[in-house]
Amino acid sequence: MGRHTTIKDIAKVAGVSHTTVYRALNDKPRISRSTKKRIVSIARRYHYQPNVLAQSLVLGRTKTLGLVITTIINPFYPELAKGIEDTARSLGYNIFLCCTNFDISLESRYIDMLLGRGVDGIIFTSAHTHDPNITRLVKDHFPLILVNRRVYGDPMMDRTDYVVVENVKGGFLAVEHLIKMGHKRIGVISGFPDSSAAVERLEGARKAFIEYELNPAELLVLEGDFLKPSGYEAAKKFLSMREPPSAIFGVNDYMALGAYEAVLDAGLRVPEDIALIGFNDITFSAMKGIELTTIGQKKYEMGSIAVHTLIDKIEGRDGDKARQITLEPELIVRKSCGYHLRGYTVPHPKALLK
Repeated sequence: MGRHTTIKDIAKVAGVSHTTVYRALNDKPRISRSTKKRIVSIARRYHYQPNVLAQSLVLGRTKTLGLVITTIINPFYPELAKGIEDTARSLGYNIFLCCTNFDISLESRYIDMLLGRGVDGIIFTSAHTHDPNITRLVKDHFPLILVNRRVYGDPMMDRTDYVVVENVKGGFLAVEHLIKMGHKRIGVISGFPDSSAAVERLEGARKAFIEYELNPAELLVLEGDFLKPSGYEAAKKFLSMREPPSAIFGVNDYMALGAYEAVLDAGLRVPEDIALIGFNDITFSAMKGIELTTIGQKKYEMGSIAVHTLIDKIEGRDGDKARQITLEPELIVRKSCGYHLRGYTVPHPKALLK
């Protein structure tokens, strides 16, 4: 046809009304199967593309979502984003991706940009524990969902959808495993204190020490930033101590991999000299030669659930009640931590003695 094909063009070729073409292309009722098949065939022949702007004016939606993450460098986020993007595409939605680099003011600017583009909802994996940007959107009843993050201390959060892993339990499982392997002096590389994932995983680690009646002073904590270099630097500090820990828990795999590199650079072995455990089960952690013990969470599934939940909200299928979904973590034992030290008996927690 030599230009952008319209519904009118298809109607003219098919010899039907504009309304009939609209019904056929949008899978509406009151049209015969043979007519629909013929119209769809014509649309494909002439490379018809729907006018998104016109559809958004009719539907009151743009069929677009914002995805706000902290950084694309961390391998966790591409794996999560794949579940989000695949699911959104299958439901007819497109994604705008924004990276905040852990900057809450940049997060605010991205929100304004996304709202200016008319997105129907926003998925946040960047939320801080006290995040005024989230509060602002919730007060305005704008559709959003938090993924792998929660916000604390705000009554508005009772109205906020989220999907997370049970981070406290995951942190507990990680340190419990180290304790059962015979470790009493354990280093934890935590994340930002305004990240709910970091706060909760560290809480779980401390709960394991309490449950197994170990000395809290033997749980050593250094702060990282969820990126590999911070894991490397934290591990170097642990190894330089007069009495270094015999095991290190990185609250995400990327920092644990940085710690792994620091251990090797110090001429030590994993797990014979230092045991390591991470969190997230990113693809790299299972590679031969690394084989990092970790706490697994279903990243793709988490992203997919988030999209379904948000679109249900956007399209009015879920009412005003918040959906707050918590997934179970899984201990995945690999070579970086899977042996028992000699001469050490694991104390039984009181809970097991009842």
